[in-house]
Amino acid sequence: MPAITTNDGVEIFYKDWGSGQPIVFSHGWPLSADDWDAQMIFFLNHGFRVIAHDRRGHGRSAQVGDGHDMDHYADDLAALTEKLDLRNAIHVGHSTGGGEVVHYIARHGESRVAKAAILSAVPPLMVKTDANPDGLPKDVFDGFQAQLAAGRSEFYHAVAAGPFYGYNRPNAKPSDAVINNWWRQGMMGGAKAHYDGIVAFSQTDFTEDLKKITVPVLVMHGDDDQIVPYADSAPLSAKLLKNGTLKTYEGFPHGMPTTHAEIINSDLLAFFRS
Repeated sequence: MPAITTNDGVEIFYKDWGSGQPIVFSHGWPLSADDWDAQMIFFLNHGFRVIAHDRRGHGRSAQVGDGHDMDHYADDLAALTEKLDLRNAIHVGHSTGGGEVVHYIARHGESRVAKAAILSAVPPLMVKTDANPDGLPKDVFDGFQAQLAAGRSEFYHAVAAGPFYGYNRPNAKPSDAVINNWWRQGMMGGAKAHYDGIVAFSQTDFTEDLKKITVPVLVMHGDDDQIVPYADSAPLSAKLLKNGTLKTYEGFPHGMPTTHAEIINSDLLAFFRS
């Protein structure tokens, strides 16, 4: 399988298909590059080169015990872009991957970056603090870690069958295939990476990162997101960005790249071509 080795010796799996302007996809917690299937095929068929990696400890990448923080995530992404010598790249991140993209651009600069899009993304900051009074209490994320440690297989099934895709809403039509695919991706990865990743996505403050970015960034978020609440995320990120555009989707869930792939892909394509 194609892989790079990071500076601290971690093997990172990636997919790299096609030619043309590169689009680099960063996935959400606790998933893998496979979560971008609908986008990878779509943009490959529209003439782009599409790349997606499994974050360290996730999917087919090495299940190391440390380095599960945003600095390492961003550095791993930088190592991938340098190894593949990607230039004029578009970076797309979902959920935790949105934080990874923001931190990567702010930490490593924009010389290789043309544009970015963050979908249902965790920035600016998820956890409640004195400076972020509308955030979620830390107890919420401590509860996630406790449920993962007690039995992540059951926990992952509950997340996918419930709030992630909005399948717990009245009149929702849950898809067993979608739920099982989410569970499959999660269970491929390492429990330690996923446990630590909860801290990484919830407690990292991306405020200063967002302020540094000057390339165009499309901020896409559903207003019925039960994982990353809309009001304390997307609108705030769009305001902090120098060249940010907010696009809000009425009633869309956190997993909208899967549940509403046709709409999301169309809007991303329009942004990439603008």
